Amino acid sequence: MQSKYQSFKDFYPFYLEQHRNQTCRQLHFWGSTVVVLLVLAAAVTEQWWYLGLTPVAGYGFAWVGHFFFEKNRPATFSHPLYSLMGDWVMYKDMLVGKLPFQAQH
Repeated sequence: MQSKYQSFKDFYPFYLEQHRNQTCRQLHFWGSTVVVLLVLAAAVTEQWWYLGLTPVAGYGFAWVGHFFFEKNRPATFSHPLYSLMGDWVMYKDMLVGKLPFQAQH
């Protein structure tokens, strides 16, 4: 099956459309923050099992946001690589103030 998106640049507006709910967007942000902290904790303590928790933190927060607040199906299921890239681009954009932490409805 071929994606209708030929590039991440084409996909990202769709990704943002799927993250308009304020709570969903915030849950993505905090889940990604926990992932960063787990990676740092693993590196600093050399307790590599922390890395096993990263998918739980990242997807757990995000999927709660989608299923209970955004009420849509995560793009991870249809576009896993672009969705992962979108998670981190949206995170960076919120972190630097390019994208509002509170999404518009």
